[in-house]
Amino acid sequence: MKTITDLKPQVKNKGRVSVYLNGSYYCGLDLATAVKYRLKVGQDIEENTLVEIQRNSELQACFDSALNLITTSIKTEREIISRLIKKGYLEEIAVETVEKLKNYGYIDDFDYANRYVSTYKNTQGKRLIALKLKQKGVSQEDAEKAISTLENQSEQAYILAQKYMKNKVVDAKNLQKCYKYLLSKGFDYDECKFAIEKFDEI
Repeated sequence: MKTITDLKPQVKNKGRVSVYLNGSYYCGLDLATAVKYRLKVGQDIEENTLVEIQRNSELQACFDSALNLITTSIKTEREIISRLIKKGYLEEIAVETVEKLKNYGYIDDFDYANRYVSTYKNTQGKRLIALKLKQKGVSQEDAEKAISTLENQSEQAYILAQKYMKNKVVDAKNLQKCYKYLLSKGFDYDECKFAIEKFDEI
């Protein structure tokens, strides 16, 4: 059993307090958490009880931080966890926070994948979309389901090719560069071939 000998507001964050046990600094807590558990100077407390209180405080702070992250733009599970860890939260706390957010419906990787497909279907081919979703941590299953809603992208490839070839001479050299450009955008070979061959019809 130890004694709380001081509760000091932190200089850089007035919403947190520093907890001192037996005259020595022990940990920082959100002020709301200290109030919630009615911590006060002179109070005797088991150290493991304070550890649990501190964990609950970190979970709440992490949850609030995660909410701030997802209000600016939707993000995947992996992106949120990575951001939280960079903010200094333990991976265990970050993962638990994300699970809580998922249960509340605030994070949904499949929904994210569908939105990504809808946003970029006219400028990226299936292969590039799949790569981008993988990089963002979307599971292969969720990515494949979202991409399966895409139909043939030949027309999108042609529209992109027109933009690429604008003000360029339509010759074999430039068309070859355009073909490679379309491949780099993730369109498949048949879609790229369709777009390039359309220029022969002009």
